[in-house]
Formats: sequence, C-alpha cells, structure tokens
Amino acid sequence: MLLISLRTTIRPSSYLSSQLPRVTRRTMSQYTLDSYLVTPAQLNSALRKNIHSRLSTAPRIIPLCATWFLPNDTSGRTGMDTFIASRIPRARFFDLDAVKDPDSPYPHMLPSPEDFAKAIGQLGIRRDDSVVVYDSKELGIFSAPRVGWTFQVFGHPNVHLLNNFRLWCEEGYPMESGEPEPVEPVEYPIPELDMSKVVAFEQVKEIALEQGKEGAEEVQILDARSEGRWKGTEPEPRPGLSSGHIPHSISVPVSSLLDAKTKALLPASDLQALFKSKGVDPSKPIISSCGTGVTAAVIDAALVEAGYPTEKKRLYDGSWTEWAQRVTPSENLIRKIGE
Repeated sequence: MLLISLRTTIRPSSYLSSQLPRVTRRTMSQYTLDSYLVTPAQLNSALRKNIHSRLSTAPRIIPLCATWFLPNDTSGRTGMDTFIASRIPRARFFDLDAVKDPDSPYPHMLPSPEDFAKAIGQLGIRRDDSVVVYDSKELGIFSAPRVGWTFQVFGHPNVHLLNNFRLWCEEGYPMESGEPEPVEPVEYPIPELDMSKVVAFEQVKEIALEQGKEGAEEVQILDARSEGRWKGTEPEPRPGLSSGHIPHSISVPVSSLLDAKTKALLPASDLQALFKSKGVDPSKPIISSCGTGVTAAVIDAALVEAGYPTEKKRLYDGSWTEWAQRVTPSENLIRKIGE
C-alpha cells in the first residue's frame, strides 16, 4: 500500500478526550492556524485544542508527513522509513513518488484532479480539514513545500507548512513511532486545477527565447538547485542528465533560504534581503524551478514568507529534468558558466 494514514497508536492525554459528547460543526469551537508558515509551538497549541473524535464531523487539523529523499541518497533512506521511525501524533504520510502523473516520463508531475482526490480521500482527509505539511528532521525543509503547493494548486482551503519538524523534535513536543493504523477513507470531492500557479515547458521555452528582446516581458526564473548544478560544474543526481541552467535564470539554492543549523526557513526580513541581493523584483513575474519540481516549491514558500505577490508566482512542474531532456543542442538553451 503506497499511501498510509492512521489513528494514533500513542494518544497523549493532552490531545484526546475519551468522554466527548456528540460534536457538530455548529457547536464545536475550532482552533485555527492563521498563517501559511507555522512554528512547532503554534502547531502544538492548535493540536491540543483540536479534538479528534469518531463522533465529530467538525474540521480537524491533520499533520501530514511529506518526507522524500533524492534518488542518489547515500544512505538509501525513504520517506516511509522515517515516518515509521518518528512522527507527530496522528500524522499521515503523503507519498510524493505515488501521488503524481503516472503516465509522465518526468518524476513528479502533478496528478490529475481525480487521482489527487482519490489519494487524499485514502488518507482520510476531508475538504474542510486543515492540513499541516512537514518534512523529516534530517532535512528540515525540503519536500514538504511541494506537497503544500500541490494542495494549494488543487484548491484545498486550509494548508500550512511546519517550520519545522527538526525544531518540533528538539523542543520536545509529542512524538510517536511504529507501524501506523489505517484511518477510514473519505470521499474527497474532485477539485479543479489552478493553472495560474503552474507553467509548462512550452511557456518557459518561449520566455527563455524572448528574454532580453525589445518589448518582451521580463520574467524571473529562480533555480533552487545547488549553484554547482546551475553552473554546470556538478553532475545531476539522475544519470545521463546534463547540468547547467535555463538562459537568464537566477541561482537561488535551497540551502541559501534555510538556517544552517535548524534547516528552517529564514525569517521574512532575511529572505527579503536575500531575494533583493539576487535582483529579484517583486513587481515582475516569477517562475520557480529545480530538478523535478520539488524544491522549486521551497522558493515559492520563501517568496510567500518574504511578502512577494502571490498572483505573480508560478512553478515549472517539469523543471530541469524535463528541460534538459526536451531542448536540443542547436537551440543553445542549456547554459553553463565558462562556456
């Protein structure tokens, strides 16, 4: 089974009440999270006040583990292994390698609305639940923003990103481990895909060809891969794929957006200063890119935290893996520093 959801196997008394009357949406006082990025303290406080009961139909706060590791991970780690080893109580696991377009040759293209609805329904997540996505303590912030962005693209009303699970562990908030128990699946309504948040290969190619020409709109393409991969001096993690970058793109490595120790997203003021130093103009459209569309969403989340306009942001879903395979040498659309 690729997607696993659960009832908690460890039930801290601060989280649960076993003597609850029947609760309805009208009578239950619901604790909500106000910002996209939430701290461990904010999530813990919300979970303590958010009552889960089989009798309740009120919206819930659902922690969602979205841990994913690169295919060349030297330790051979998997997201499911880390989820079983340690997680937030009542968390569920989102398998980034399973919830995607199964017919695409590229690794993490968005699933269809029907497949998204089916996967989220299997996780027991209802449309009115608040979802708080988080990463592994090893990586800090890495793949969770991609899952948060996916929920947003499909119009889920309440989505948040934990900043971050490493701090959750270090600050001593409740944990559980071991094999989870499945929760009861629900019928999640088939959503609409918000195409204003996504950009396709053909659009990016047209932008790259037109950049710098008189009358062309200036679109900023931010690349989350390491600077070495962007420059073309380091190999890609996928064998046979050329490194380098899209013409006119700007290198914004994920590591530069995170605190070196905690791997949490930097404060808003630091992110603003970083983007300014890279020449990123909030008045101009921005496209986020990376290797397979995963860490591009870290840039997207950092832009949100830095206060950049949401209507000017898009994510290149196929990212470098698609770009490097689809452009031809004669087009000169793979650039390397020093060539």
